[in-house]
Amino acid sequence: MNYTDWPGAIGAGGVFLFLMVVAWQVAATWRARMLAAREEQYKQLAARYAELLEDNVELHRRTLEELTTTRASITSMENMMRSVE
Repeated sequence: MNYTDWPGAIGAGGVFLFLMVVAWQVAATWRARMLAAREEQYKQLAARYAELLEDNVELHRRTLEELTTTRASITSMENMMRSVE
Protein backbone atom coordinates (compact mmCIF):
# COMPACT_ATOMS: atom_id res chain seq x y z
CA MET A 1 0.00 0.00 0.00
CA ASN A 2 1.45 3.33 -0.95
CA TYR A 3 0.51 6.86 0.01
CA THR A 4 -1.92 7.25 -2.88
CA ASP A 5 -4.18 4.48 -1.56
CA TRP A 6 -4.81 6.16 1.83
CA PRO A 7 -7.34 8.78 0.64
CA GLY A 8 -9.40 6.05 -1.05
CA ALA A 9 -9.32 3.87 2.07
CA ILE A 10 -10.28 6.79 4.30
CA GLY A 11 -13.05 7.76 1.87
CA ALA A 12 -14.39 4.21 1.80
CA GLY A 13 -14.24 4.06 5.61
CA GLY A 14 -16.07 7.39 5.79
CA VAL A 15 -18.81 6.18 3.43
CA PHE A 16 -19.13 2.96 5.43
CA LEU A 17 -19.36 4.94 8.68
CA PHE A 18 -21.93 7.29 7.13
CA LEU A 19 -24.07 4.33 6.01
CA MET A 20 -23.84 2.82 9.51
CA VAL A 21 -25.04 6.09 11.06
CA VAL A 22 -27.89 6.35 8.56
CA ALA A 23 -28.96 2.76 9.25
CA TRP A 24 -28.76 3.39 13.00
CA GLN A 25 -30.92 6.51 12.69
CA VAL A 26 -33.48 4.74 10.50
CA ALA A 27 -33.72 1.95 13.08
CA ALA A 28 -34.05 4.46 15.93
CA THR A 29 -36.79 6.35 14.07
CA TRP A 30 -38.65 3.13 13.33
CA ARG A 31 -38.42 2.09 16.99
CA ALA A 32 -39.67 5.49 18.16
CA ARG A 33 -42.66 5.23 15.82
CA MET A 34 -43.46 1.76 17.09
CA LEU A 35 -43.29 2.96 20.70
CA ALA A 36 -45.54 5.92 19.89
CA ALA A 37 -48.05 3.63 18.19
CA ARG A 38 -47.98 1.28 21.17
CA GLU A 39 -48.52 4.20 23.55
CA GLU A 40 -51.50 5.34 21.48
CA GLN A 41 -52.96 1.84 21.69
CA TYR A 42 -52.48 1.89 25.47
CA LYS A 43 -54.28 5.24 25.66
CA GLN A 44 -57.19 3.86 23.62
CA LEU A 45 -57.29 0.77 25.82
CA ALA A 46 -57.30 2.90 28.98
CA ALA A 47 -60.12 5.05 27.59
CA ARG A 48 -62.12 1.93 26.72
CA TYR A 49 -61.48 0.51 30.20
CA ALA A 50 -62.69 3.74 31.81
CA GLU A 51 -65.84 3.65 29.68
CA LEU A 52 -66.53 0.04 30.62
CA LEU A 53 -65.90 0.84 34.28
CA GLU A 54 -68.44 3.66 34.14
CA ASP A 55 -70.96 1.30 32.54
CA ASN A 56 -70.26 -1.28 35.24
CA VAL A 57 -70.77 1.29 38.00
CA GLU A 58 -74.09 2.33 36.44
CA LEU A 59 -75.24 -1.29 36.23
CA HIS A 60 -74.21 -1.81 39.86
CA ARG A 61 -76.18 1.27 40.92
CA ARG A 62 -79.29 0.06 39.08
CA THR A 63 -78.97 -3.40 40.59
CA LEU A 64 -78.75 -1.92 44.07
CA GLU A 65 -81.84 0.19 43.43
CA GLU A 66 -83.76 -2.86 42.22
CA LEU A 67 -82.58 -4.88 45.20
CA THR A 68 -83.67 -2.15 47.59
CA THR A 69 -87.08 -2.00 45.91
CA THR A 70 -87.39 -5.79 46.07
CA ARG A 71 -86.48 -5.84 49.77
CA ALA A 72 -89.08 -3.16 50.49
CA SER A 73 -91.68 -5.15 48.57
CA ILE A 74 -90.84 -8.39 50.39
CA THR A 75 -90.95 -6.61 53.74
CA SER A 76 -94.34 -5.17 52.84
CA MET A 77 -95.62 -8.61 51.83
CA GLU A 78 -94.31 -10.14 55.08
CA ASN A 79 -96.07 -7.48 57.12
CA MET A 80 -99.29 -8.03 55.15
CA MET A 81 -99.10 -11.81 55.66
CA ARG A 82 -98.46 -11.38 59.39
CA SER A 83 -101.47 -9.13 59.69
CA VAL A 84 -103.65 -11.71 57.86
CA GLU A 85 -102.64 -14.47 60.29
